Amino acid sequence: MTEEEFQELYAHSVTRLVGQLYLMTGDLHEAQDVVQEAFVRAWGRRSRLVRDAGPEAWLRTVAWRLAVSRWRRRGRAAEAWRRHAGGLAGTVPAPGPGTVALVAALRRLPDRQRRVAVLHYVCDLSVEQVAAETGISSGTVKTHLSRARAALAPHLSATEEADDGRGAAR
Repeated sequence: MTEEEFQELYAHSVTRLVGQLYLMTGDLHEAQDVVQEAFVRAWGRRSRLVRDAGPEAWLRTVAWRLAVSRWRRRGRAAEAWRRHAGGLAGTVPAPGPGTVALVAALRRLPDRQRRVAVLHYVCDLSVEQVAAETGISSGTVKTHLSRARAALAPHLSATEEADDGRGAAR
């Protein structure tokens, strides 16, 4: 992959990857950090990244693994940072109410269900692609998707009704 192709890959996928990792991790700053680190690692191996082989999937997987590694290292310190970081003003615009509601609902899911749901519904990967990326069987992916939908439905429909202002079920 040439420098120009890499720059194009970055320009077209960084925002999407940060959004996907934000939904997976529930922490925008963490998502930005791990995606940037994944791109740094990709830069070093750009000659081996082939557009047809799915460099975005490689980047997403590396970013996810970096996030998991950070969680393991930080333990309770990460939770304390998230509590105190809320008072810091940043230059990044705040996510909209719909995104906040979605992240809050996704946080209620177990990690594996959350990751599978984000990969399938947000990243628009097929069940087989999710299975390949996560290393779990297609049947297990379908089970996690079904359970995630059931768990998310009451939280997201309640948010839609509150946003609608009418309170009527859709």
